[in-house]
Amino acid sequence: MKPHVLVPLAALMSVCLAGEQKVQIGIKKRAETCPIKSKKGDTLHMHYTGKLEDGTEFDSSIPRGDPFVFTLGSGQVIRGWDQGLLGMCEKEKRKLVIPPELGYGERGAGNKIPGGATLIFEVELIKIVRKEEL
Repeated sequence: MKPHVLVPLAALMSVCLAGEQKVQIGIKKRAETCPIKSKKGDTLHMHYTGKLEDGTEFDSSIPRGDPFVFTLGSGQVIRGWDQGLLGMCEKEKRKLVIPPELGYGERGAGNKIPGGATLIFEVELIKIVRKEEL
């Protein structure tokens, strides 16, 4: 291939790859048993703590005592959660590092999450309720 074709091709590839933002997922604690894994459409009961990259905590379900409940893959939460909580077992703990594009983007959220913020969540899946069990 000629050099003058490679430069535009490389630029195009970097633009395409930049659009594929992914959540970094770290397993903090595996479940002892895993009869079912979370999938789209499941109702999840989660405990979480959310922090900014500098360690500032912006939200947590733990002091409230009640898990946060939502339907996975339905757009009720940020896209980083819909991605990062797939295939999770009950009693599993994960650390999610969510880029701005999969969090609150350039707009941020209220006065606690600035625009362009990378979000770090420590999450624990308490319970999975399958659609057919509702």
